[in-house]
Amino acid sequence: MKNLKIALLQLMPGISLEENLAKGVDACKKAKKMGADIALFPEMWSSGYKISEDIEELKTDAVSSDSDFVCSFGELAKKLGMAIGITFLEAFEPLPRNTLCLFDRFGSRVLTYAKVHTCDFGDECRLTAGDDFYTAELDTEQGMVKIGAMICYDREFPESARILMLKGAEIILVPNACPMEINRISQLRARAYENMTGIATVNYPFGKPDCNGHSTAFDGIAYREGEPGSRDTLIIEAGEREGIYIADFPLDEIRVYRRTEVHGNAFRHPGKYGLLVSEGIEEPFIRECYRK
Repeated sequence: MKNLKIALLQLMPGISLEENLAKGVDACKKAKKMGADIALFPEMWSSGYKISEDIEELKTDAVSSDSDFVCSFGELAKKLGMAIGITFLEAFEPLPRNTLCLFDRFGSRVLTYAKVHTCDFGDECRLTAGDDFYTAELDTEQGMVKIGAMICYDREFPESARILMLKGAEIILVPNACPMEINRISQLRARAYENMTGIATVNYPFGKPDCNGHSTAFDGIAYREGEPGSRDTLIIEAGEREGIYIADFPLDEIRVYRRTEVHGNAFRHPGKYGLLVSEGIEEPFIRECYRK
């Protein structure tokens, strides 16, 4: 596999599930014409990242993982011969989840991931958190690739991408719904660099409060043979406007780099990291809204 093209669907959501379905289908068709191997939606596309304060309304807004909305993208993936990462507010007990389903080019569901690090200091305190990070072997027209996923706030915890790297992820898909400024973008750059893993993030455009576009992709290749010093791992950074942006990952080069460089799991000392799995929280980090 020489290259893997991921379409970052930086789209403005509509006001209904039906409108988001129609707009999403149209965007995927355009992404396929642009040569994409994977089309990725921003966070919770089904509702346009709407989290009602009313629990009954919240549950009404949620859709099941086998709903017509979700399955329509599986059928579309098969029709187009292109993988699709669709995001939605998932019907779940006791409360809905913030979920991504990845369908391969044959229409098979190969990965389902629910956001682990819910923003419990905000509206996501009314959601059920996911229980783990997952990877999947994705069969594309370019060949097989190991895909992982994390969602928005997951980015702010190094453990998210690290676990996905340890599970073999070569590319991490990151649906997003928040202002992407220098610090958050720097987090994504760091996750790619320290794990030698490609990272593709898609955000809502400016005009969707409080988002501002700036979807990004990083290839994680900090050093390239024959070039002095380090390089910027940025593949693409979109502006604020709505659009479909293609991130072209040099996957063969990423694989060579992962076999030869010093990051990732090459020189770790896990036996010395016991404190990282301690559940103790001390001042100044104690928060009353924290949920295990």
